[in-house]
Amino acid sequence: MYIAMNRFRVKSGHEEEFETVWKNRDRHLSEVPGFVEFKLLKGAEVTEETEEPHTLFASHTLWASYDDFINWTKSEAFRAAHKGAGDRKPIYVGGPHFEGFEVLLTEVR
Repeated sequence: MYIAMNRFRVKSGHEEEFETVWKNRDRHLSEVPGFVEFKLLKGAEVTEETEEPHTLFASHTLWASYDDFINWTKSEAFRAAHKGAGDRKPIYVGGPHFEGFEVLLTEVR
């Protein structure tokens, strides 16, 4: 299993816009071999004086394998899902930050 995450720092006051975009977005994931699960996560609001106020979000996808994830990134479905993503740069503090993880241990109830 492989987990792919993108962290987003969304400027304070733009959280609803960000959430609406993701809720209405056609992600095209269900048609991709190896896709298991998607989650959009909302974290804490950051109000430190050294940073522009923002709320942390993360997209989290679970894949059957690393190769399945890589194949997704090279697919037409990936290009379609990310079409126009750069149009909303003004609502972000910086760009998305990608993190990928190989699953070493899983425990379920």
